[in-house]
Amino acid sequence: MNNVPPASVHSTFATALLSWYPRHRRDLPWRHTRNPYAIWLSEVILQQTRVKQGLPYYLDFISSYPTVHDLAAAPEDEVLRHWQGLGYYSRARNMHHTAQQVVREYGGQFPTTYAELLKLRGVGQYTAAAIASFAFDEKVAVLDGNVFRVLSRVFGLTEDIAAPASRKVFQQLADTLIPADAPAEFNQAIMEFGAIQCTPVKPDCLFCPLQAQCYAFQHGMVAELPIKSKAKAARTRYFHYLVLRHADTVYMRKRTGKDIWQGLYDFALTETDSDELAAVEVLRQVEALGGTVASDRAEEPSATYRHVLSHQKLEARFYPVRLEAALPVEALQKLGLAAFNAAEIEALPKPILITNYISKK
Repeated sequence: MNNVPPASVHSTFATALLSWYPRHRRDLPWRHTRNPYAIWLSEVILQQTRVKQGLPYYLDFISSYPTVHDLAAAPEDEVLRHWQGLGYYSRARNMHHTAQQVVREYGGQFPTTYAELLKLRGVGQYTAAAIASFAFDEKVAVLDGNVFRVLSRVFGLTEDIAAPASRKVFQQLADTLIPADAPAEFNQAIMEFGAIQCTPVKPDCLFCPLQAQCYAFQHGMVAELPIKSKAKAARTRYFHYLVLRHADTVYMRKRTGKDIWQGLYDFALTETDSDELAAVEVLRQVEALGGTVASDRAEEPSATYRHVLSHQKLEARFYPVRLEAALPVEALQKLGLAAFNAAEIEALPKPILITNYISKK
């Protein structure tokens, strides 16, 4: 079908959304500001997070780091600790680096155009469009999951929204719909409409102001649109953590590899193809580190902790080990381990798996 609707539908679509939005929008703090820093912060936090979950993090960040200068000057460990629990830690690292870039290259002032915003680290097309329109009223349409869904249903677009090539189709359509005199309001409206009216499951079609012109509703395709190909099945990985204790300290390490938990702290880790690690193997690994297990302080391994990521499922078990003496310096250097007391561990940024285990001890 023709992806560019007639001019009359352009006007009807925008008018309906701009009428709907003031009466239904949620009262959210980042909607009361034109400050590009606050807008950027909210968009980074909410990229893959629901508003209910992300709101406390936004309030914490804006309170802890009121300006981009404050965020840029903060230690990375501290930033990651504030981010803890949101997942996708690369966003937090990119956010920290971007703050430093804004201070270093732009004197602490965010770029004012979509094209210039795209030069910032970790700022993609969606985030750049959001900042450019919300803070500077630039006529550039946003595309997030909510917008894809609304456009697909209303205009009957059957392109696979998971395919990168489809973005151009949706962007071209969105750019023809956004009114020049209200880009910020329109972008907010269409995203909010997808979030609370045209929802993925059980959309409120009965009271939808776009019902009469909605292709999906008129053709009984609401449940079928948008079309999104399924991701590959997530693989399961089995993690076995050695929780090595001596006196009042626990040995932890900072992850340095280029993975999703880079910069976070966890315990000595062994990954296997099984969900169990035999007691004799635990003992062998401790001895390989030069440690001696305190035989009179044996503890049972934990139950399995499960954590689902976008591309994999993690099953983790924790094996508490009391040591008779501190580990040799050579072993600590080899594995990057260091001893921390309880207060220090609390302040460290940690993966949610580690936090969940510690909180139940």
